[in-house]
Amino acid sequence: MLWADKYRPKDLSNLDYHKQQALDLKNLTKDGDFPHLLVYGPLGAGVDRLKVETMNFTTPSNKKLEINTVSSNYHIEVNPSDVGMNDRVVIMDVIKNMAQTQQLNANAQREFKMILLTDVENLTKDAQHALRRTMEKYIANCRIILCATSISRVIPAIKSRCLCVRVPAPAHEDIVTILTDVCAKESLQLPTELANRIAEACDRNLRRALLMCEACKVEKNGFIANQKVAEPDWQVFIRNIANKILKEQSVTTLAKVREDLYELMIFGVPSEIIFKNLLQELTKNCDMELAFQIVEQAAAFEHRMAKGSKEIFHLEAFVAKCMCLYQNMMQELLVGEF
Repeated sequence: MLWADKYRPKDLSNLDYHKQQALDLKNLTKDGDFPHLLVYGPLGAGVDRLKVETMNFTTPSNKKLEINTVSSNYHIEVNPSDVGMNDRVVIMDVIKNMAQTQQLNANAQREFKMILLTDVENLTKDAQHALRRTMEKYIANCRIILCATSISRVIPAIKSRCLCVRVPAPAHEDIVTILTDVCAKESLQLPTELANRIAEACDRNLRRALLMCEACKVEKNGFIANQKVAEPDWQVFIRNIANKILKEQSVTTLAKVREDLYELMIFGVPSEIIFKNLLQELTKNCDMELAFQIVEQAAAFEHRMAKGSKEIFHLEAFVAKCMCLYQNMMQELLVGEF
């Protein structure tokens, strides 16, 4: 089992960082009740998965849908955005079924069940409005925990019905401490220098830090203070995309970059991460004026992407704009030489 899964906390009291926030949440639930929650924050920071099942749904047009869920006797975890534009059907059916299903053992039953919905920011507006209505209708039987990386695309009606809990990324010092503790549990001694470099490279993503640390251990069958911290494949892939953009600005290159972007998204790399890393690579060796123009365009297109539904359109438009900016700069330099 990977360290990131082996040492995943199973209780709020076992958390190694954000301890005050964990205590506040524990106090919130100590009386056996709590409001709907909207938990949001960056990636890399789940419940212990007990039972994985496939649920079947039928749309009003008789289209058959399948979606994987994780559940226990008291909760269900589902990502409605997995079914795209049909997420409204999933939300209404899941909440309705959970609210109406009763436990056989009445002594063990709690007063309500929990529904955990992930990637809420990717839900369609129809699904979000349906969620808002069902949250009110079944509040006596269900409590809903919504998880998102950003709440910019969550409608105000949902945010107003939830207690919003922001979970920040762990600090550099927290990551170093956790890496050191995990290695100690594995009877390994992690050099402080290496722990610091892993914490720098992981971009404050704890899961990524643990995966990097374990990869370093496997590579050298232990640890060496000055050993190289391997980059994730997707990060190298994005660097190659940036190199293509800077090398040649053409329709052909744009078509190739579009294929590369699709490939990253198919393999589950979030569009926000693609945008951030692509921007860093494109501005790494630019002069100040061009870097400012690229950052300005990135801000505009990332905002549109957050408000829209087709991330690939906005990523591709950003790439095309960067090509234009870079080409214009090169032409100005050529004119200046003559």
